[in-house]
Amino acid sequence: MLERGTPSFYTVAIQAGSVQTAVNLDTGSSDLWVMSDACKTQACLSSTSKPYKAASGSPTGANVNLKYGDSTTGTHATGPVVLDSVTVAGLSLPGQPFAAVNDTDNSAVQNGGAGIFGLGFPSQSFVQAAVFNTPATTDAFIQNISTFGPFISRLVEAGHVEQPLVAITLQRDTIDVGGKGSVTIGELPSGIDNSSVTWVPVRLYKPADGGLNPPSFAQDEVYPLRWEVPLDGVYLDGKQLPNTKLQGTSPELSALIDTGNSILRGPQDVVNNILSTVSPAFAADSASAATFPCGTPHTLSFMIGGKMFPVDPRDFVSSTSAKNAKTCTASNIVATDPPSSGSLFSWSLGDVFIKSNLVVFYYGNLTHPSVDPPRIGFVSQVPSNAGALLQQAVQEAQSSGGVFESTVDVAPTGSTLVTLSATSTPTSTTASSSALPAPFAVNAQAGASGWPSAASAAPSSSTTDKKNSGAFALPLPSSCLTILFAVMPLLSLLSH
Repeated sequence: MLERGTPSFYTVAIQAGSVQTAVNLDTGSSDLWVMSDACKTQACLSSTSKPYKAASGSPTGANVNLKYGDSTTGTHATGPVVLDSVTVAGLSLPGQPFAAVNDTDNSAVQNGGAGIFGLGFPSQSFVQAAVFNTPATTDAFIQNISTFGPFISRLVEAGHVEQPLVAITLQRDTIDVGGKGSVTIGELPSGIDNSSVTWVPVRLYKPADGGLNPPSFAQDEVYPLRWEVPLDGVYLDGKQLPNTKLQGTSPELSALIDTGNSILRGPQDVVNNILSTVSPAFAADSASAATFPCGTPHTLSFMIGGKMFPVDPRDFVSSTSAKNAKTCTASNIVATDPPSSGSLFSWSLGDVFIKSNLVVFYYGNLTHPSVDPPRIGFVSQVPSNAGALLQQAVQEAQSSGGVFESTVDVAPTGSTLVTLSATSTPTSTTASSSALPAPFAVNAQAGASGWPSAASAAPSSSTTDKKNSGAFALPLPSSCLTILFAVMPLLSLLSH
């Protein structure tokens, strides 16, 4: 069972070279790294995961030192960048750059995991930057996304998927186990209609804010850096909370949507307000745990694109100890650093939020984002009787000796391989349109600083990507590939 303070993370099976292993799925970073057999740190030596064979990849001569976490939870992963085939859900790309890590203290190598699979944008890829050795201009960097970019970005840029998107749902692993964790690549999941999705634009980072310098062939472009969206407000049990006064370098309220973060992270003053409201013990002494009765449902909601997206009360609550289903704690929300250059978000909405909401990450046009801007879509999965379901789960736990149900699953293995061709140069650097089916509407304030306007974000009804049309023959078994998730306990929190 999950013990007190033990968060969870979600893994997918991959094959790196000849080694089949599992890695943590992470929308908060962009790079793929796998623990290698050359890693002798305590984290690696105590790992039961299958390591990558360091000598099997083609060396690039580059090395990376990847940093994770905030100022209180920082970890690292260091190692050489190699080129080798990588397979995810049967899709295999040759010559994929990734870090064969030989030094790490990151908990992603524990409990069946062997590294991190970043789903972020190329502009945040330290592996891709290392391959190019930080060139004077970004021309070659952007032109070679299809060859040296992150795995999903390569699929998108090379036109290997019908739509440039990844959709994610996460299973509830404790309190009241339920749902199905999955990631769908290339189209919306079965049963999800585009009209039911609330779409909002992803923040674009200017160079002055820590973003990518534009290339000479697209000097007016502003590129996305993170999966970050604007927030209209934060609500607790239906009441809007005061905005944070800890604005850092950004006065705008926004959130990073991050599967690599097990919990919710927000501004210190707002988090303290939430904990004091739900817990008289914390209100009396902020050094105390934020305890409250397990059967008292609380709903923390985030207004995004003019709609409310709640965290299920069953995901908000945590057990305080084994065999105690009477007193619980709000340990799934903690404070984080204020906004800073390159990290302008106030909130990081991790697995606790994504268990309650299906999230669609739409990459758009990676070389010319103004043509087809990136955005994130949300669909609430919280039932109207979630509070009653929490109370029922608490009653069942109390009748079972105070033990809440939980689950720990093994990551699935890979299946049939579909090897996709790669090219060292793009077929064209002209802009193209790759759009979701109409109707499509971006629910955001048009023209807000750092955000594409609704007009510029609306795609055409065409789904043809002209820059890649006819460039690849794709023997895909279907236009949509689905990876099943497994949930595992972590010894310490992995976040960004």
